[in-house]
Amino acid sequence: MRVSLTTRLVVGVGSSMVSGLIAAPAFASNKLELVPDYGLFNLFGESFVGDLWLMILFFVLLIFPLNQLIFKPIFRSLDEREARIDGVRKRSSRLQQDADAVLDRYETAIAEARGESEQARQSQLVLAREEQASLTAQARSEAEGELEAARAELGRSVADAKAGLRASAEELAAAAAEQVLGRALS
Repeated sequence: MRVSLTTRLVVGVGSSMVSGLIAAPAFASNKLELVPDYGLFNLFGESFVGDLWLMILFFVLLIFPLNQLIFKPIFRSLDEREARIDGVRKRSSRLQQDADAVLDRYETAIAEARGESEQARQSQLVLAREEQASLTAQARSEAEGELEAARAELGRSVADAKAGLRASAEELAAAAAEQVLGRALS
């Protein structure tokens, strides 16, 4: 809050005048006087009551200008400050609630995404296992087919070898018999 130069001058001059009227010279004394009987307020004689009434009058006269110049602006600025602080607190509370809501949505979305990814992983795992089983069965059937073909080929080779060996064995037997007999077999 800005206070004008005129207001500062009025307050400064007024406070200087009041302090000049109230201040009295200090003199050393050999007795203790709680209320000195001299001073600028001693307009009514030796009576302290008159000084008291004059001080009350000055007090009452200063209440209104001081209230307008000092106290109302101070209290207004304190009230404005309190209102700003309350506004900031409410805004901070609202922002905290918004942040909590966003965090809850984020955590919920993360949990859902994790659940969906786990479900997708499980379904992919099931599909991979099924594909593995299918490929294994296909490879097994192909291997069994090739094994059967190899067995059949081996069987034919063995039969051909046996037939070839029989023919060779008969020729060798005939040749051996001819050698042993020394003559040709007809």
